[in-house]
This record gives sequence, structure tokens and C-alpha cells, in this order.
Amino acid sequence: MLRPLGRRPWTCRKCLHLQSRNFESAAYPAPRAHVDYVPADNTAPKKNADDDTLRRVFDSQPFWKEFSHPRSSKVPKRAGLVQNQYLTNPDGFRAFANVSLQKCQTIVAKVLAASTLEEYRGLARNLDRLSDLLCRVIDLSDFIRTIHPDPKIQEAATQAYALMFEYMNVLNTTTGLHEQLGKAMANPEITSSWTEAETIVAEILRKDFTNSAIHMPTDERQRFVNLSNDISQVGSSFFNGAEPAKSQLVFNANSLQGLEPMVVQKIKRWNNKAPVPTMGIVPRLVLRSVREESVRKEVYLASRTSSPRQIHRLEKLLMKRSELAKLSGFNSFAQMTLSDKMAKTPESVSNFLTSLISSNRGPVSEELAQLQQMKGSSALQPWDHAYYVHKRVLEYSQSRRSRELSAVPEFFSLGTVMQGLSRLFDRLYGVRLVPQEATPGETWHPDVRRLDVVDENEQHIAVVYCDLFSRPEKHPNPAHFTLRCSREILADEIAECASMDQSAHPNDGMATAVDPRTKTLRQLPTIALVCDFQEPLSNGSGRPTLLSEQSVRTLFHEMGHAVHSILGQTPLQSISGTRCATDFAELPSVLMESFATAPEVLSLYARHWQTGEPLSESMMRSMEMDRHAHGSIYGAVENEAQILMALVDQAYHAIPCDDAIKGVDTTEIYHKVFSQYSSLPDPDNVRPRTSWQGFFGHLYGYGATYYSYIFDRAIANKLWQDVFDSGKSAVDRAAGERYKNEVLRWGVDATAGNASQAFWEIRIPRTPMVDWWKAATKPCVRSVVGV
Repeated sequence: MLRPLGRRPWTCRKCLHLQSRNFESAAYPAPRAHVDYVPADNTAPKKNADDDTLRRVFDSQPFWKEFSHPRSSKVPKRAGLVQNQYLTNPDGFRAFANVSLQKCQTIVAKVLAASTLEEYRGLARNLDRLSDLLCRVIDLSDFIRTIHPDPKIQEAATQAYALMFEYMNVLNTTTGLHEQLGKAMANPEITSSWTEAETIVAEILRKDFTNSAIHMPTDERQRFVNLSNDISQVGSSFFNGAEPAKSQLVFNANSLQGLEPMVVQKIKRWNNKAPVPTMGIVPRLVLRSVREESVRKEVYLASRTSSPRQIHRLEKLLMKRSELAKLSGFNSFAQMTLSDKMAKTPESVSNFLTSLISSNRGPVSEELAQLQQMKGSSALQPWDHAYYVHKRVLEYSQSRRSRELSAVPEFFSLGTVMQGLSRLFDRLYGVRLVPQEATPGETWHPDVRRLDVVDENEQHIAVVYCDLFSRPEKHPNPAHFTLRCSREILADEIAECASMDQSAHPNDGMATAVDPRTKTLRQLPTIALVCDFQEPLSNGSGRPTLLSEQSVRTLFHEMGHAVHSILGQTPLQSISGTRCATDFAELPSVLMESFATAPEVLSLYARHWQTGEPLSESMMRSMEMDRHAHGSIYGAVENEAQILMALVDQAYHAIPCDDAIKGVDTTEIYHKVFSQYSSLPDPDNVRPRTSWQGFFGHLYGYGATYYSYIFDRAIANKLWQDVFDSGKSAVDRAAGERYKNEVLRWGVDATAGNASQAFWEIRIPRTPMVDWWKAATKPCVRSVVGV
């Protein structure tokens, strides 16, 4: 009811970084005319100063140290993590959870006791606040336990998460709450007084109750709670427990010819033996560079073979999910999950994916034929693909403007790219990013930068914490986390909070602001962005972090999720920002990738980190040609890899419940899918068989919905063409306002309200899923499939 089952705090862990290969997008717009470099608005001194500071806090270590140092000589009072007043120490998590639990219990009692029209009229808002209180603890604790370097903080956050997650599942099966909601929704005198937002939230909550087995007998509802808790625990263990069956392979260093000498030197031991780890960057470099095929084969097989205990976690997860689906009256977990998604049914998703495989087969054959020609007479194998692709890319780069292309990162310092994002948001939506000094204790690591988001009236509307630099023990995958959603805080809530504790803050001390239009206090979106870029050098050279074009697109992608949260300024948190259907959530982030290298956007920010010289028209053209060349070399095969992963996800979760409960052989199913659909031969005859599915972390957070990445790319491609690339400049305020008001303003599925109907017709007209996708992606399937 209060939170869809199994929904994790929104994290976009892009599959091209999570999986064992690097998947690059082949979705690039046609070349466009060069647009002159447009600097920041110098007529607004404060905006210009903020713009310059934004670049320097990311590009200059000396500047950052000075900026982040407290201005006052007084020792400032220590703040809690992300300004949360409770989280000043590990024990604070327990206090935070208990206070939130007490508030929840007060609201539950209030809802259950409602009897008058006035009390029922407030029911949708009260239930939304109840959901917010749960999410406050669950979202923030789940993030902190994965990112914080202190084990004591991690453990405390895990305990707070478990307490509130279990309580949430109990509420989801509380019949009295469901009955009260049903009474309110059946009375026109009540529903006629609700706002559009309250009506949408009530409908969402009613669906969530239905999905939570609310109509079952008491003992079955308790079993539902227990299964939900089991799924959370097992799923989390699977997501965080990826490990190979063998941690390393040992080769003679001489057999690693082709690998960069520095890498060989780093792993080589005194007896000329070179242990190659089977996880991380080194095996990927081996597959891409080592000339000896037998070495590549051994590394390929080992890096795709999970440990038995990791496979056991996955199979237990699938069994538990099937038990839950059966208990809820569904034939499969996929049927249960997709019932409220845009796709609706497993059959629709399966038809969509197999259609894509078929449409993509021709381009795949062309690419593999080119690589086969490079290899010669012996058959091309899966462990050959990365090697010959890399070889072709190198040949291309050496023959075409290699010097100019190698200089491209010089124009993409991290601070410059952050400037570009801020300038783009300012021109499209009227909001910008402003660096803000964090209070001691506010961030989980000294490298974390806090940005405030302000609008054109200098109103504070959101907070973004940027943890963008690599460090030991930090998870390397880029991610977006919504730590707290936007919502209104009403006067009675403020009074109630004060009555409980005079020192308590209605938003736990986290960011709030008064809406100048409604004069109401607002809970501001609080967001964390996590990446894994190298820190700027502190050796006096002044050289900042320089990003590859792929890293620029990654940062734009994650900031696409953030802007969804930032602009989703709804009165109720259940429909704000990334609180949306899973197969819609990737649309804003994928769309942002198109902005990253559009000439008009590059002209806003891309300039040399030393000279300030803008990216030239010839360099833009070289980048464009390079992207198209890369797409023609390996785009279709990588697209197929993404479709295969989505097919595996569907195959696991579409198993009939009765069959899955008896046990699932995930390795057998994985190889069956690849044998049936993969254009590259599946090494099924190797013993023990490879079991790459153990590394497929998205099977937890995206169970039965991994197709979303592919589907949303098609939607984003059409939206880009129809709205932002329709003859005008991509940096068009009218287009930005339309997109903001008709899509980003609502986190909820657009079919639930009237505000988004115009864009809903763009996103998914009422035609079969596959037919619409084909129409949206003409003339070339591989121009939009890649992730």
C-alpha cells in the first residue's frame, strides 16, 4: 500500500557499468550545424559568480579545501548526515527510526478512527504522510549503509532500515487501513473535495493494497509480510554479493602480450607469474588486449562463472518471489510485477524483446562478419569479440583525426561539465546549481560536494550531494539516490511535531523552504549522485579531473534522474519525481544523454581546461563521426547483449509459480536463452558451465522489468526528435517548459492524471507495444537500442 513491494530507493546503476562488458549507446542524433559558444550570463553577477565557483569546487583541490573550510573561527555545531538532526552518531539511527515509528503509529490510529466527513477528506493526505515517514527512514538508511565508510554507521543504518521495512509490510496488510480508504473513495462527498494529487495518490494506494494480499485471511497476510522481508534480505545479499567462483587466474607474464606494460607490471610477481583477478577492470583489459586466444578464453569463462553461493542466493530469491506471487493470486512473479507497469503483461514484454532480436539480426550479422574477417579461418568466439572490436576501434582512431580525438577530454573537465549541466538547466527550466558549504558532519566523506538548486527567483528548491570521486572500498557504479522527496508540510503537522518535542524539526532538520505562491512550508527533494571519477591532481599542476565522452554521458544520465526529482515538486510525495513506474523511470535520464553532446549544448560548456578555448566545429564533427563509426563496429552486438539480458530476466520471472517454488536452475535457463537467441556461440559445452547470471545485480531491483532500459531509450529517442530536435535549438525554453510541466512535474504514471496527457501520447500511443516501438525507432533499430 505505502510502498510498492520490493521497490528500492531509486538507484540508477547503469547496466553498462554493472555488467561484465562495456555497453555503449549507438543512439546519436544526426550531425547538426555548429553553434557559437555561449558563455554564462555576465549581466547577472551572482549567477556568474556561482557559475565560476561551481567549476572550481570540482576542478581545483586548493579551492575546494578553502571553500569547504568553515568560514568562522568558532567551532561550528556538528550537523547530522544530510542535515538530519538525529544522525550525528550511530545511535541516532535508532532514535530516528523510533521517532518516525511513533509518528507513523499516531497517523495509523488517526486513519483507523476516522468517522466524520472532514476526517475522511484528510485520509489521502494522511496516508501519503505515513508513506513519507516510512520512506524517510528506509531510503536514507539504505543509502547510508551502502556508502558510508564507517562500519558502525553501516550497521546502525541497516538496523533502522530493517525495522521500518518490516513495519511497512505490516501496514501493507492492515485491513483497517484498506477499509477506511475504500470508504473514502466510495463517497462522492469526500472525493469531490480531493485535489487531483490526492485522487491519484488514493488510487495508487488502493492498488498497492491489492498487490499486498489485503483480502487474505490473517495467517496468509502474515506469511506475505514474512516473505516480503525474506525477499528484501535475500535480494540485498544477492545484489551486494557478486563474486566469481575463482578469484584469480595465474598466467606467465609473457603470455599477456598486448596488455599495457604498466598493468602487467602492476600484477606481475617475482617469478614472472601474473595473477589476473576475475573481477574488475583487469579482466576487461585482458579480453580487449591480450593476443593469445587461450588466455582470453580462460579469463572470459572465469569472469562469467559465479560462485555457487551467489547462484544459491539468486535461486532462493526467485523461489521466494514466486511464493509471494502465488500467495497474491498471480500465475508468475512477472505477471504480478507488470500488472501496473506500462507493458502490462509478460507476453507483451516477451513479444517486444523477441521482435527486437529479429529486427537487430541483420546489423549483428554484418558486424560479426567484419570481425570474422579480421580473425581469419577459425570461428569467431565470444572471447574474441572485445579483442577484435578494440582492434578495429584502434585502427579507426589511428586513421582518423586521432590527435584531435585524443584531445577531446581536455575540453571536459568535471567542473566544466557540471557548469554545462547547470547552464542547460537554467536555459531549459529556469533552475541552476549553486555550491554550498556543508556543515561538519553533514556529508559522509570530505570529498562530497553539496549543491543547492535555486530557481530564477533565487528560491531554494532542492539539495544535491555529489560523491563523484573514487576511493578505496567505494562501489564503482554510477548511481542516483532519492533520499527524500518533495511534499507540502501543513501547519497542523508543524504544530504536532512541536508538541512532541520543542527541538524537533518537521523535516528532521533536512532542507525545507516556504513556497512563495502558497506560503506553505515545503520538504525539498534531497538527492545523492555517486560516480567513480579520479580526483584532481594535487601536485601543483592544476590539472583537473578530465572526463571521456562516455563519462560525460554517464554524468548527464545520472543528472537526468536528479532533475526528475528536482522538478517533481508535487504536494504529495507519493507522486513526486522518481516515484513512478519502473519502465518509465529511465526516460528522463536516457533523454539527458542526447543533450550531452548536442552541438548547442556543447557550445554552452565544452572548453579547454587551461586556455578556455571552446570545442571547435571540426572537433565536434570528429566526435560525431567517431560515435557513428563505433556504432557501426559493435553497436548491434552490444544491443543484442542488452536484449538477451532482458530475455533472461523475463525467463526467470515468468516461470509459473508452482514450478518455480519447486526450484529453479538459473544456469540451465540462462544457457537456454543464449543458445536460442545469441548470435555469438554460447559456450554451453564447457564444464562447469558459466553462470554469468550471478553478476546480474539488476535481477533484484529490476526483477521482470529490465526491458525498461531498452524501452525507455526508444521513448526518449522519439521525445528528443519530436520536442527538442524538431528544427529549433535543443536548448529551447519553450520545449523545456513543456517537458517540465507535462512530464517531469509528475512522478506518477501519466495515465493517472490529466497534466501529462499530451506527452503520454508521445510516450506510448494506444497501440501494441512492439508495433509502437517499431514505429518510434524507424528507420534503424540499432540507432536507439543500445544502453
